Amino acid sequence: MSSLDSTTRRQIDEPLLIIGFNRPDHMRVLIERLREIEPRNIYVAIDGPRSDRPDEREMVEQCRNLVDEIDWQADVQTLFQEDNLGCGLGVSTAISWFFDHEERGIILEDDIIPDPSFFPYCSDLLDRYESDQRVFAISGCNFVPPEAITRPNDPYRFSQVPHIWGWATWRRSWMQHELVIADWRSRLPLRTLFHRVHRSASGLAYWASFFSVLGRGEVDTWDGQLVLAAMVSGQWTATSNRNLIQNIGFDELATHTFEDRGELQPVMPMPTPTAPVPVVVDARADDWTRRHHFHATALGMVHQASLYVKRRLRRS
Repeated sequence: MSSLDSTTRRQIDEPLLIIGFNRPDHMRVLIERLREIEPRNIYVAIDGPRSDRPDEREMVEQCRNLVDEIDWQADVQTLFQEDNLGCGLGVSTAISWFFDHEERGIILEDDIIPDPSFFPYCSDLLDRYESDQRVFAISGCNFVPPEAITRPNDPYRFSQVPHIWGWATWRRSWMQHELVIADWRSRLPLRTLFHRVHRSASGLAYWASFFSVLGRGEVDTWDGQLVLAAMVSGQWTATSNRNLIQNIGFDELATHTFEDRGELQPVMPMPTPTAPVPVVVDARADDWTRRHHFHATALGMVHQASLYVKRRLRRS
């Protein structure tokens, strides 16, 4: 049963985008969670199968058929790709389609299972910061332990980096996203990047190298480009101090995250409505995330460089 009372459930009308591909088992778990709260405005985008993987078509078809399991009263719209667009173009196309129809909303990939309180939390903050140009997005996932958060008793904090394992935003923010970022240095000079990473040399090196890799098209993704958009604009993401999501997607079918490193804090429901907090970046929590989640330290950079060289050698 849902942890939300009936009054709160009736209030969850926030537009919701579900992004799927070839993992029907994961998507089924997500739909079962959504059944607890019965959101009424749902968009479902599913990428097409890869031509060199004949067995994938059946799994993609199973994901499409799962839309029929949304059997509560809901307005459901779908975007099913016939051909495979890949992680970068596929996800960014899905989100752009969503915001072609909605001014704001919640975005969940098929392996992200939110606590029921995630939804009113997002709606609460989407209302609060809708016209606040300092705020870029809202995130429901939390990696940072309480002792590394400046004000751990606050319901949320602000971060320079938008985390996308369960997030929400507005059309105004998504319009800043560009998939091709070959020109990232002209959009985000290194001096500005240095300030965005709280004057961390390792943070500067990490993000500059990552944006360069994305700019050369060496990684098929879309979320690093979202980080760039937030850094270019200097906007911040409201990030929950309680972890509100579970990621069940660490497996051989994952695109990038094959191994669960146990980074997420335990799931803990969020009481809503939340009390407003100062719109100031928590540099201490961001620093912890840089060192422990992104491994943007001297030793971590050496390790990532070795992995990069190995990948290049395998391709050659």
